Amino acid sequence: MKKYSIGIDLGGTKILLALVDKFSGEVVLSVKKKTRKEKGPEKIMSKMIDGIEELLEDSGAGIDEISSIGVGAAGQIDREHGILIGAPNLDCFDLNIKQQIQSHFDIPVYVGNDVEIAALGEMKFGAAKGCDDFVCVFVGTGVGSAIVKNGTIIHGATGTAGEIGHIIVDLNGRQCNCGAHGCLEAYASRSAIEKRIEGALRKGRHSAILDYMESGKPITSSMIEKSIEREDELVTQCVTEASEYLSGGIASIINFINPKLIVLGGGLIEAVDFFYRNTIKKARSKSLPVPATKIEFKKAALGDFSGVIGAAFLEERDY
Repeated sequence: MKKYSIGIDLGGTKILLALVDKFSGEVVLSVKKKTRKEKGPEKIMSKMIDGIEELLEDSGAGIDEISSIGVGAAGQIDREHGILIGAPNLDCFDLNIKQQIQSHFDIPVYVGNDVEIAALGEMKFGAAKGCDDFVCVFVGTGVGSAIVKNGTIIHGATGTAGEIGHIIVDLNGRQCNCGAHGCLEAYASRSAIEKRIEGALRKGRHSAILDYMESGKPITSSMIEKSIEREDELVTQCVTEASEYLSGGIASIINFINPKLIVLGGGLIEAVDFFYRNTIKKARSKSLPVPATKIEFKKAALGDFSGVIGAAFLEERDY
């Protein structure tokens, strides 16, 4: 068995790449790049290829020591062919990730959904270790999830199972990046909170978050947390609203799938403890009584590295 694999977590705002020890799951070296989706899919691909070359050069690992490259992308995946079919938060459609990376490095490449790879990482080395029946929900630029049953990720008939961000919570609601109206992601993601805050600021509302914002740059989860620590009314209101919607989505998971465990992760969950605590409290109260008493919640234990570690082990999955 070769010693290393490379894991890549391709998200809406950042690309995280890591050289991972296949025996221990340890991240030996990592590289982070801004996605800059506005520059197009080919630029995203070149950033991933550059990041892989940077990892190899800085670590001193030889190409013959790498068993595979795994990529998790925020969108719908054709796993057999390694194609990113559709990713509204990346403005990418029918992007053949596998072919482009594999032709450059001549190493087997595997592609999965971003929350799917996070679930693999958490199941192998993190919060879900030893549990074969759980749902992983990650909240950041969007809202995604992965369903694990009997230790296997459920892909569904078209490979798109687990798209909790696109369950409809308001039939005539806000437009989502996917084009539909009323999706959970349009209410419960960091992007949704950002839009609500910015809209209120344009109408003249005051907020402590103005002390952290920079022109032309997005509102981050860290800014949101700092504002809540200062008991800012506007930010707390927007986060509470998002939490209400997310808790409803999670209650629906509990009632419909009845998992043993729900692992919550992503930038917003990690940074904003109020959001995490309020969400699980409300989710229990909105669930049916029996599963509500049995369900266990955990924060993702691997933090930013959930995805890259999981991606490094995609070759072990049966696609």
